Amino acid sequence: MSDGTVTTVSSNGTYSFTKPNRASITLLAGLGVEGDVHAGVTVKHRSRVAQDPTLPNLRQVHLIHGELFDEVAAAGFEVAPGDLGENVTTRGLDLLALPTGALLHLGADAVVEVTGLRNPCAQIDDFCHGLLKQVVGRDERGEIVRKAGIMGVVLTGGEVRPGDPIRVELPAGPHRPLERV
Repeated sequence: MSDGTVTTVSSNGTYSFTKPNRASITLLAGLGVEGDVHAGVTVKHRSRVAQDPTLPNLRQVHLIHGELFDEVAAAGFEVAPGDLGENVTTRGLDLLALPTGALLHLGADAVVEVTGLRNPCAQIDDFCHGLLKQVVGRDERGEIVRKAGIMGVVLTGGEVRPGDPIRVELPAGPHRPLERV
């Protein structure tokens, strides 16, 4: 598995679909992105809170591969980093191929454990009509394919900036494919 690079970091202290780009973000162990509305020990995404607000927050950090923006641009959609609510935009790393439990070393100190796939929702079509079909579909076997990024929890905090390297540490043993979280 090749390593990648952080291209953009984003956060938002209020509920909004998009997140403004920042010069840096600070990851806090066990919580997520400092000052971000989705940071916390328990679930913060509105749909999850409505189901059970005591569940652990497995979606502290949202990462999207910048190559997705190239792909949707080829289909006529203009999407920029932060537009889909991600905290970290990457290049050169196949995020969707990572196994559950992979560790992403971001910059000098931060470590994020991959928990699963982002489950794209109808808000994507509210942002840009027709975009949902670009980021979720079916493969040749009829299986659902989710391409709107991955989610993780912060194991070790630290500052993350555009240009920071991402080093992947794969878990031992048989790898479990990512499932939606």
